[in-house]
Amino acid sequence: MSELLAERIARCAAEYPDATAVLSPREHVGYRDFWSRVTRTAAGLDGMNRVAVLPTSDIESLVVVAAAMYAGVSIVLLHRHLMPEQLTRVLELAKPSAVVASPQQHRRLRKIGYDGAIHTAAGLESEGSPARALPETELLVGITSGTAGEPKLFVRNQQSWAATLDRSDATFDIGARDRVSTPGVLDHTHFLYGALHALTRGATVDLRPVVESLEDGATQLYSVPTIAWDIVRSGTGPFPAVREVLSSAARWPRTGRQALQAMLPNASLVHFYGASELSFVSFDRGLGDTDENAAGELFDGVEVDIRDGLVFVRSNMLFDGYLTDHGIADGPVDGWMSVGDRGRALGNQLQLFGRASEMLIRAGLNVEPAAIEAALTAIPGIAEAACIAIPDPRMGQAPAAAIVVDETAPATDEIWRHLRTTLPSPSIPVQLRTLPTLPRTPRGKLDRQALAALLAGDRGTGQRADAEDQLER
Repeated sequence: MSELLAERIARCAAEYPDATAVLSPREHVGYRDFWSRVTRTAAGLDGMNRVAVLPTSDIESLVVVAAAMYAGVSIVLLHRHLMPEQLTRVLELAKPSAVVASPQQHRRLRKIGYDGAIHTAAGLESEGSPARALPETELLVGITSGTAGEPKLFVRNQQSWAATLDRSDATFDIGARDRVSTPGVLDHTHFLYGALHALTRGATVDLRPVVESLEDGATQLYSVPTIAWDIVRSGTGPFPAVREVLSSAARWPRTGRQALQAMLPNASLVHFYGASELSFVSFDRGLGDTDENAAGELFDGVEVDIRDGLVFVRSNMLFDGYLTDHGIADGPVDGWMSVGDRGRALGNQLQLFGRASEMLIRAGLNVEPAAIEAALTAIPGIAEAACIAIPDPRMGQAPAAAIVVDETAPATDEIWRHLRTTLPSPSIPVQLRTLPTLPRTPRGKLDRQALAALLAGDRGTGQRADAEDQLER
């Protein structure tokens, strides 16, 4: 049986008590003190079933997450892009015993409609010894990174995360005294996982902005293509100390990897494919295959089966199911699970051909075009709407929309105002174009290729900048 996450951090605290555990823009903490804060906070959480946490890039967020994992209290991982009705639904389903956030996040919680008590990690500290987590204990209730519509809550247990940590230990080059940069906000599971994995290895978690971290000697970098783009455009570097980059989210284009490699000349560039429900599935190293559909080799112990063109995955890292009004449902069947990606397996190599749905991935967040189309057609005077993904050099993909209107349609500025009040920022289109008719195929379906050609050369900049600024705050 694999050692659980909190047990691994406790071992590192015993082995490296004076080493720096976490470095943030405001403070730093050693392993001895970090673990002491974790155990005191865990004592305050003892007896709870679930605790909802809205983390940011600070030490307190990591303390409360590690404390809950130690005490066997499931974490309901909130994120900053939730709409008020989504937050209400999440709390209704998960029924957490407490909502926890660092003080600088309290205003954000109020803004998205939460009016109950908000706790801090420091305020929860208590004396005593908490109960200990078991392998089958629920560890995380996460919200799939979709940004509109009914939230889907996926459930992971302690043992599935322990199995994922084992894969990281075997595949990634992170050890004691390394410095691991995790510059993304910790409500993104990629960066939260990266920080927690580093703590299980005796490394220092660096939560500071990416360039500051790299200039200070980071040896590993958890990234998404958006952050890689920021490094390339920073005008600094090169940074020879970085040995490994661990990237996820949308496919990382070869040109982007080449540009980052010039900035990080000694780094092994690792990009992996997975999903909240599946955990790790496959990975590649270096500049990537020239085949744009290549998704790399399968992680050890991962099996893939292609059924009617869809990728089904089996491993000991899968989730338990989705949290619903009737309990946990729609989990793996006979050990197999698909999230709707289309693909092909060639031995231990995987190819991906996109989602069966039209969902796009913007800076690591899933965006459903159907929700954007619904928001547009809800406006009187807009007869039709179509939303597609267009390439974005920094965000990977971005939504762009076209509409057909009649004489009663509001002005464009009013349409933008409506979208800002009804959609979360990642779902705000970067472009909105009015057409006399939507392009159609001979069978009457939306001609997405023709629409993409129309939109590709006509991208607005003002709204794009506004949406991206909101996306990263």
